[in-house]
Amino acid sequence: MSLVVTIADMAALAASLAAAWLWFQASRRTVRRISYQETLDAADFNRIVTALNRTSILNGRAAAASGVAALCVAARFLLDLIAR
Repeated sequence: MSLVVTIADMAALAASLAAAWLWFQASRRTVRRISYQETLDAADFNRIVTALNRTSILNGRAAAASGVAALCVAARFLLDLIAR
């Protein structure tokens, strides 16, 4: 039973680190500021939409990794309760 608890702990740790890394990567993607004097063309809109889409994808993956980490922690607590 000790091995199963250790595996659950390691899985929760790995999923938490993955979520943290993905959110760090999402926060590093910034969109270039545009001044009010500038006219926006199709390339500008494409760049903005692409940056927002990539950030959204990374945030979704990070949220999924956080969910997996929460499930691993819940499994760990259940295993601890069952072992008593």
